[in-house]
Amino acid sequence: MRRIVAGMPAMPKFEKPVPELVERFEAAIARAGRADVTRRPMFGHPCAWIGGNMATGLFAQDWWVRLPPDRIQVVIDSGEARPLEVMPGRAMKDYAVMPPMVVEDVAALDSWIREALNYTATLPPKK
Repeated sequence: MRRIVAGMPAMPKFEKPVPELVERFEAAIARAGRADVTRRPMFGHPCAWIGGNMATGLFAQDWWVRLPPDRIQVVIDSGEARPLEVMPGRAMKDYAVMPPMVVEDVAALDSWIREALNYTATLPPKK
């Protein structure tokens, strides 16, 4: 249920990811072995950052990655992934939710995570 506060809609309550998914996330980030990755929550969910830019994270039971615009377009158009929507109907540009079969396959997961981290590292740092 959404509440109105001072004329603005309140943020809905977000479902927390299951502990097993959080463990998989932490293990995948550790396997990436990058010293430039920091972890801090976004919307109360685990998230990995590089240079102040979100690279990958969890939202509810979804695991999303940031990919280059041309790659995002391909994986979304093909149905391989879907856009990340924190607020229903409002897709976040440059972010895709990985399909469950990727999340369950360590090699595939690591490939997507590596791609997300490598791309995010090319972005200008945020202050």
